[in-house]
Amino acid sequence: MLQATLRHGLIGLLLVTPALATQTAEQRGKAFAGANCARCHAIDRVSNSPLRIAPPLRTLHNRYPIESLEEALAEGISTGHPGMPVFELNPDQIHDLLAYLKTLE
Repeated sequence: MLQATLRHGLIGLLLVTPALATQTAEQRGKAFAGANCARCHAIDRVSNSPLRIAPPLRTLHNRYPIESLEEALAEGISTGHPGMPVFELNPDQIHDLLAYLKTLE
């Protein structure tokens, strides 16, 4: 009886654990922003950008519809200042980053 209960509990745990470990698109996007953008840009709802001239990511939707950034992210974002690295994201990264940016609107 105890063995059967433990076996069923273990099977249930094994079935649930991958679902708990799977990150959402928003979480992956936030991780990408943290690794690639946070050095200069604020990536949350309240912080100031470490680099004063770098706009917080939470304000991007005031300048551009977030969906319109998809093409720029795929082709490689470049800006008028040399300190900004050029980023060219793959489709999954674009989806994740845009999903995260939408949470900041």
